[in-house]
Amino acid sequence: MESGKTRVVSAIVENKPGVLHSVSNLFRRRNFNIESITVGPTEERDLARITITVSADEKTLDQVVKQLDKLVDVVGVAELDPDSIVTRELALVKINAPTAKERSDIISCVHVFRGRVVDVSPVSLMVEITGTSDKIDAFLNLMKTFGIIELARTGITALSRGGQAGNVDE
Repeated sequence: MESGKTRVVSAIVENKPGVLHSVSNLFRRRNFNIESITVGPTEERDLARITITVSADEKTLDQVVKQLDKLVDVVGVAELDPDSIVTRELALVKINAPTAKERSDIISCVHVFRGRVVDVSPVSLMVEITGTSDKIDAFLNLMKTFGIIELARTGITALSRGGQAGNVDE
């Protein structure tokens, strides 16, 4: 598969066991590397939203979207328009901070990025930061100078802008 630009696919699926496996297996069969995938319940208890980020050319991704739409447990699926969506990601970052000066410097950066310190130990700080992937990447680049001990990122989640439900056909 040819690599392309990063694309975001949103699918509304039945909220039951095995659905995520079916969806991810379709990407595997098409030789896609999923860059990130998030899953969570929607405003309707029996439905879940899967947000998948992949790097793909338009033609190949169009085929995968059509195949996803044919899966029994998929209620609706669409590629989201990058110009009309809001995306967010969450990261928890454990940062080396053995001295008061390093803790102070890190906390200053955390405030600039509107993050939160969620855990403090004698040798480290754990920070929660949310925002776009670019914002998180920029924060992580700054923290490399202190030493990142551990990192967990959720992957992006996204919704279409505006007052109506998104462009995922249900």
